[in-house]
Amino acid sequence: MVFLKQLVALGVLAAAPWLTAAAQGHEHMDMSMPMPAKPKPKPAKVRPAAPRLVAPPKAGTTVDQPAATGAPAPVVAPADTSHHAGHEHSMEGMNMNGTAPAEPAKASQMNHMDSMDMTGGSHDMGAMGMAHDSTMAMPGMSHAFSRRLPMNRNGSGTSWHPDQTPMYMWMQHKGPWMLMYHGAAYGRYTSQNFNNSGKRGHANAIDGPNWGMAMAQREIGARGLLNLSLMVSLDPLTETNGGYPLLFQTGESYKGQPLIDKQHPHDLISGLTVGYTHAVSQDVDVSLYLGYPGEPAIGPVAFMHRISAMPNPDAPLSHHWTDATHITFGVATLGVRYKQFKLEGSNFTGREPDQYRYDFDRPRADSWAARLNWNPTSTLALQVSRAFIKSPEDLHPDEDVTRTTASVLHSRTWGERRYWASALVWGLNEHGDGHSGEHAVLAETNLTLGRPTFYGRYEFVQKDSEELDFYISNPVDIPLSKVFNIHALTLGSSYRLASLGGPRGPELSIGGQLTRYFIPADLETESYNYRSPGYGKMPLSASVYLRLTAPWMSMKGMGPKSNGMGGMKM
Repeated sequence: MVFLKQLVALGVLAAAPWLTAAAQGHEHMDMSMPMPAKPKPKPAKVRPAAPRLVAPPKAGTTVDQPAATGAPAPVVAPADTSHHAGHEHSMEGMNMNGTAPAEPAKASQMNHMDSMDMTGGSHDMGAMGMAHDSTMAMPGMSHAFSRRLPMNRNGSGTSWHPDQTPMYMWMQHKGPWMLMYHGAAYGRYTSQNFNNSGKRGHANAIDGPNWGMAMAQREIGARGLLNLSLMVSLDPLTETNGGYPLLFQTGESYKGQPLIDKQHPHDLISGLTVGYTHAVSQDVDVSLYLGYPGEPAIGPVAFMHRISAMPNPDAPLSHHWTDATHITFGVATLGVRYKQFKLEGSNFTGREPDQYRYDFDRPRADSWAARLNWNPTSTLALQVSRAFIKSPEDLHPDEDVTRTTASVLHSRTWGERRYWASALVWGLNEHGDGHSGEHAVLAETNLTLGRPTFYGRYEFVQKDSEELDFYISNPVDIPLSKVFNIHALTLGSSYRLASLGGPRGPELSIGGQLTRYFIPADLETESYNYRSPGYGKMPLSASVYLRLTAPWMSMKGMGPKSNGMGGMKM
């Protein structure tokens, strides 16, 4: 028991840096990064005795020039390069000519960001304040599982965002390590089915969904990349009695009863992972990801990390159709990337977390998944995945699920805190008991225009009588199982009030939302088993909240017309 308490304390303390970084505004990157000086012009060639007239090069053509002269950069580790404002970074050797080096950069080059690659065709850097049509793979600032991809592509687990996805986080260097902290916390009042007092699902609550994450990565040799991450949640303290009220939500259990019209809390230790990636070439990576807990290769970026879902404090009703495996106690994923494609396979524990949110569940390694990711442009991330999940529900240990998902994530950024992010997700659960399977579709969007944000979410979910514990009576007085088609439409808005503790402190926003449910008439009246009345006519739910998030991270002055790298703020 003492060991367990110590483990819990260490987990909370490990996630605290993203909060302390906010309180100490200096723990961030505020880097002015001048571009390298232009090389001296090439001296004119001596014309031969019988010169041949040569037309001058046309505008826009590239003329080879010798490298700028000067003392070579010393070979040093990039120690503590940017965790205080005003530190400058050397950017010599920035490659913008559309050709990548045949070999990974040498150590001395990597330590001075010499090989900042801005190739990549159609991938522009709008998400980082850049209009240039390219992909950046900067040493120490790369994707968690590739030295050749931008960090904007980081999702949950090993999933991919679009490259123009905005980032909210604190960053700093500690020796060879790049450290990143981010998270979100809500203080909320929610009222579910408020227009049907006394009906099923009617509930009011003050609660606080939250999570925090710390990640560290460093390069290993000329081709390796090591990534460590820890994710924690204080939901076990802020979401009592099995979770927060959420109309028509289902999944997991509490005290031997299924959670219905409630969203379960997340475990204190929601992620503890290690990943290693080896760059075979500039186009090919091989990666291994281990998590206890972690996230297998199923579905899109989990809702807690999707930028399109960021303003909404509620979990999707389709959570257990698409991304419920984001906390899995025992995951091993092998991935191979080829250019803008990545194929992954996972072995993992099928059983969902139990009601004891402070411990580590037993790993089982009894389930399998495969996923194909494709980012065709800088604004899109596509995936398809399929998984066999053994005995996910504690109350139904003999039931297995085959889950299939497909999704399209879109993100486009116009400038600082101005972006539009959307998601379209489909999921199918097949139980193998003669049912044709139950479908779910989610469409959500987040339009942020500086301080104001406007967002929405539409869901269609099929849930049967067992899922909702709601049976229909019939003339022979026998409970009848049925699949119910449930539609939910949420519209909301939030407004960024301030940055607490300085410009790099956590961002405080205020917001509210309203949800309208469209349900079949059978769900409006009393169920056959009389455990509760029906949901009533036209159920409505609403929430008002305050939200804290890590600050927006931007890179200013990096457009094609800029003369330098000044003003990169993180």
